[in-house]
Amino acid sequence: MAGQGRTTRRRAAGRWRPTRRGTVRRRAAAALLGCLLVASGCSAPTATDAATGAIQRILDRRADALLDRDESGYLAAVDPAADDLLAAERRTYRNLTDVPVRSWEYKVRDVDRSGTRATASAELRYRIAGYDSAPVTSARTLELTERDGRWYVTADRPGEGGVQQLWQQGAVDVVHGRRSLILGVGQDNARLREIAAVADRAVPAVDEAWPGTWSGRVVVLVPGSVASMAGLLGASATSYRGIAAVTTGETRQQGSSPADRVIVNPDAYGILGDFGRRVVLTHETTHVATRADTSGATPMWLSEGFSDWAAYRDTSRTDGQAAPELERSLRRGELPAALPEDGDFAFDAKADELARAYEGGRLACELIAQRWGERKLTDFYRAVGKHEQREGAVEDAMNEVLSVTPEKFTTLWRDHMSERLR
Repeated sequence: MAGQGRTTRRRAAGRWRPTRRGTVRRRAAAALLGCLLVASGCSAPTATDAATGAIQRILDRRADALLDRDESGYLAAVDPAADDLLAAERRTYRNLTDVPVRSWEYKVRDVDRSGTRATASAELRYRIAGYDSAPVTSARTLELTERDGRWYVTADRPGEGGVQQLWQQGAVDVVHGRRSLILGVGQDNARLREIAAVADRAVPAVDEAWPGTWSGRVVVLVPGSVASMAGLLGASATSYRGIAAVTTGETRQQGSSPADRVIVNPDAYGILGDFGRRVVLTHETTHVATRADTSGATPMWLSEGFSDWAAYRDTSRTDGQAAPELERSLRRGELPAALPEDGDFAFDAKADELARAYEGGRLACELIAQRWGERKLTDFYRAVGKHEQREGAVEDAMNEVLSVTPEKFTTLWRDHMSERLR
């Protein structure tokens, strides 16, 4: 598949390589175009337009070289005088050696040119073979210089909203599971194999909880530390110290399925027992499965609660064991009056408050599964995600799928918690 994409691009380029006859025809066409420009009052392309096209072609060749495993071709885009960048890009190229990249491309969005200098805003898009049905995208900002009529990259850094990539943190070790791909940096291979085994168990568990079409595979990134994890997420390490794993992905229009990555915090994950690791990776894999039906209309109590419900679904844990913070709240007579708000799930929330939010969401989903049936739970999830906006999404789905009002559901949820946790 990657080969087909590169062939298409090269053939498109080949059409612009003139034969002698083609040259004459293009000169005539250029002359005609010049007349049309003058007649219509339009201006010829600017220097910035020309630079944009030239920079795009440089990056196209760089992408082709990466897919062709051509190190010298990949590095040819870098300014030979930029020693530090050249060394960094050489490391990046070699760190990617074992990663099964299916496609890799850049899309130049904007160029700000000043003489022989330019700053380009671009989007990196790539796919992992066998796992990604849509590309992972990352904003990049590139600085370039023109020398002897050719543009060279002098700096390459994350753009607005962009983040560091795993292979920029070190050599990537790759472990192929039956239904998982584990990419790790600075990790013992045995640990990566253990994570693959847990992920391979998580996928069929999610299949049972979430009927419908999804990739049935999961990509897990295991960076070297919580600080490295934060670098992949573009956030502060303090936000993730107690978080064992997170799932990244874009919430796009309902029905689309962008590529997701489960990112493991090696410190927090490492102190969990076998049961905890299974719950964590099943929870995160559920996010991967439900992504196409999750939208901006989906409240976090539902997305996080469903993922926790799926993770605990076939376990022997009692509700008190799975919801200890809510059980303590019940004993104090402080049962929540309403379903958790999105803000209650913030990573920087107090540990007990964050735990109550997750536990409350899970018990809400458990209530639906037990009272209306598991199929109704997944129908409800999809109905909420189909809504065009957050306002009214839950209310409409409860009415259409469950035939209940939000007020009545909240009462049933509080009664369910009291019964299950007493």
